[in-house]
Amino acid sequence: MKLLVAVVQDQDAPALMARLVERGFGATKLASTGGFLREGNTTLLIGVDDHRVGAALDCIREACHRRRHAGSRPGTEVEVAGATVFVLGIDRFERV
Repeated sequence: MKLLVAVVQDQDAPALMARLVERGFGATKLASTGGFLREGNTTLLIGVDDHRVGAALDCIREACHRRRHAGSRPGTEVEVAGATVFVLGIDRFERV
């Protein structure tokens, strides 16, 4: 089993949650704030069986998009990733 920790832009979160639910994935949604641009993010905790990790990542790729944002200096822009995903191995999982 794996735990996907996906940090996504707020505007992509509703579409991602809908895709995950549609494809049978459960997720816990946490509000978070990015350090660089100080904008709101959504962090999703997604428990996934090993053989379904690729399908979960596909949902994330389909729903989350790179965007350009104004930088801190006038006239500058930065590209922001659609999602940052950490895939962690889980030794034990219990639902109580």
